[in-house]
Amino acid sequence: MSFDAARKTVLDACLTLADRGYLAGVGGNVALRIDRWHFVVTPSGSDYYAMSPEDLPVLTLTELDVVDGGRAPSVESGLHARVFLERADVFASVHTHQPVASAVALLRRSLPAPDAETARALGPRIETVAYAPSGTSFLVRALGKRLNPDINAYLLANHGLLCVGPTMEAAIARVAMVEQVAGRFLEQALATKPDAPLLTLARAGLAGIRTRTP
Repeated sequence: MSFDAARKTVLDACLTLADRGYLAGVGGNVALRIDRWHFVVTPSGSDYYAMSPEDLPVLTLTELDVVDGGRAPSVESGLHARVFLERADVFASVHTHQPVASAVALLRRSLPAPDAETARALGPRIETVAYAPSGTSFLVRALGKRLNPDINAYLLANHGLLCVGPTMEAAIARVAMVEQVAGRFLEQALATKPDAPLLTLARAGLAGIRTRTP
């Protein structure tokens, strides 16, 4: 895949995710492996609807050096690179702050796949990654400890979601699937234990995410 083709794929994915409400304002980031040595990632702090393909930088996988144009890369570039380096089957990596999954991420617990279809797409569970500050090597290491060849969705504690796939279409489909799974889990949990402290926190977090403006 050429650099230009990869940039267009990522930009199209960003617009699709933003239209569906999974990316808002300048939150989240998307990356695509180009070959064994390079990947393209969204730039830092850029409005998805105002971006052009030329804004997306191409980086080396090992050193995160910018080798072809674009704006400054996302601070989460290391997160995506870690996935690409450890999972040869993964070509697309999507990090969102989507509403329901982000609320469930406040609970800091993994979610089992509720059915066979979900398990085939996401793995046996949606894994949880321990909290670490955004854009740091600590978060990259925390993800590295949880990366599993059979798991394609990761809740980042107090942060959001990371979904991966062999194609961008697969990664986007998994983002949508996690939102559905997280929604069902949260509804069932709140119905069973509406006054549980962590669930109250998740409810408050969900309300804040839904009412926040970009």
